[in-house]
Formats: sequence, structure tokens, C-alpha cells
Amino acid sequence: MFAISIDPVSREAARAARARIDRLTKPVGSLGRLEDLAERLAAIAGATPPSNYERRAILVGAGDHGVTAEGVSAYPSEVTPQMVGAFLGGFAAINALARAARADVYVADFGIASALPDHPRLLQHATARRTKNFAREPAMTQEQVDAALRAGVAAFESVRRATGCELLALGDMGIGNTTSAAAIICALLDVEPEDIAGRGTGVDDAGFARKLAAIRAGVARTHASDWRSVASEVGGFEILGLAGALLGAAKARVPVVLDGFIVAASALLAQRIAPESIDYCIASHRSRERGHEVALRGLGLVPLFDLDLRLGEASGAALALPVVEAAARMIREMKTFEEAGVATAEAAARA
Repeated sequence: MFAISIDPVSREAARAARARIDRLTKPVGSLGRLEDLAERLAAIAGATPPSNYERRAILVGAGDHGVTAEGVSAYPSEVTPQMVGAFLGGFAAINALARAARADVYVADFGIASALPDHPRLLQHATARRTKNFAREPAMTQEQVDAALRAGVAAFESVRRATGCELLALGDMGIGNTTSAAAIICALLDVEPEDIAGRGTGVDDAGFARKLAAIRAGVARTHASDWRSVASEVGGFEILGLAGALLGAAKARVPVVLDGFIVAASALLAQRIAPESIDYCIASHRSRERGHEVALRGLGLVPLFDLDLRLGEASGAALALPVVEAAARMIREMKTFEEAGVATAEAAARA
């Protein structure tokens, strides 16, 4: 049975970071939430951030979903391997954004319907070739839940060995996965499908009605207090795999930048497995997918920005990577008033 132990972040280091930030050569609080981010990085590191997080990697988890048989997506499942091919070929949106962010892109096959040929940046960790149709039966077995989580930890470890990454961004690819993510969020947070589910790839009214019906059918079989029940009944292999990668990174004290709606569902599962893991996470953006805001509140995370994104692929997470670097540079490279020899009102009053 999958289990993992994660150390709490350092509240003492966070307090020390805040004290230093407040003494830097600027008005107190003038860098706003960048200061909060630097404090979070210090808590994760257990000290002033040891680097500017320039060694960074993006892990896109991919998988297919049996629930697409219900007609819940505007695209066929064949699109999943095709898009993974685009990621590996370097010409998808995430590749362009990753180049701007100076990050390496890796893809983990956690359960794509058709096997893909080997590639240096493709991590072969498929638990099975797509989940079952959760509108009619459990998406996966309990054994597959454990296997998918272990696969996620292994994927993170592979990326870290290959890149030495100090900062990990998570993203997703999988036709039908907004249906699975919505069901997970509904079950874990006890909310109605109408408040969570969006149109994903752009389904019409009839498709959206089928999506809501599928979510209701799957959630009805879950036990909200049991994350294993939720994962097996309505989960996706890439959603579980990304939860495992998050947990593996948190155990290694590597900050994790979350993308949008799908990754938020993964984070909610990780939160249930190991609550401390969320303190290692940074929410990049607020997606246009309607349930993302609800999921972020459930995680207790405030996103860094809102650019009206709804692509997935770690697109929002990639855009946040330079912001993380900026927060680290602020606390590492700015001097305090005392260090810089700059006068303050308080120092003048003492003189």
C-alpha cells in the first residue's frame, strides 16, 4: 500500500526570511506577494533559498480516460498521443513557454491508450492503457491506485536525476481528464458538479449534459472521507501520477509549481495522502475552468496571476517559473538598509 512521509516546512526559516525581507532596501511590503513567495521558498528550503532556482524542469503527465466513451469531450482519445508527440517534438505551446522560462520538458506516460516509442524525454510509467469508464464502473483498482502513485514518484526521481532540478512544474495531457478532475474535486470537497465542471475542450450543450451525468454517476459511488475510494472510482492515471510526483518532490524538499484545474485535482489527492505536501506547492495561475477557484480554496493556495488561461500542458506553471526566480533573487541579492548603509527614519531617530 502506498505511503510516504514528508517533513513539515520550516516555520522558523519563514519567520527569519520575513524579518530579513522587511529590512531590505524598500518600503515594508512594497513588493507585495513576491515577498510572500520568497518567504515560502525559505520555509521549503529551511533557510534563505540556496539558489535562484535556475535548474528547473516541467513534467507533463499524460493518460487516457475510459469515460470519453460517454461523449464528454469534443476531441477523440487519439489526440492524447498526438499531443504528446508534439511535446516531444518541441513545437507545442508548452515547449515555446518552457524555452522562455529556460526549463526542460519531460512527459510521463502514466496510461496513454496506445504505447509510444521511446524518446529521451518520455518516461514510460504506464499503469494500464487508459482507465475504465467511471460512469459505469470504477476507473481503476486499488492496486492500480498504488501503482500510479508510485509511478509518479519514480517519474519525479527520473527527472531530477536527468536535470538536477531545484524547481518542478507540473502539467497534464489527457482527453477526458477534466471530467475525471471535476469528479475528484466534487467528491473530496463535497460540491455539486454544476459548480465545478466546465466545458473542457469545448463540448456542446448535449456533451456537457453527458459530462455532468457521468460525474454524478461516478461520485455517487465514492466515500468522500476515503481518498482511495475517490481515486479508484473516478481518478485518472495521469492525475494519480502527478499526485505521486508532487509527493516525491515534497519529500525531496523541491518546490512544486502547480498548473491549472487538472493539477489542482492531483494536489487535492496529495493533500489527503500527506497534508504537509501542500506547503511545498506554489499555485501558478487561476484557470478559466470554473472549478479551479474552488479547488484552490480547498488547497488553501492563492495563485500568482490570472491570465485567462485554460490550456493545461503546464502552460501557466511555465509562466510562473521566472517569478519564482525573481522572488529568490530578491531575498538573496538585495541588501538590507544596514548592509547597504542606507538611512532609515528609525535610524535617524536614534542618531
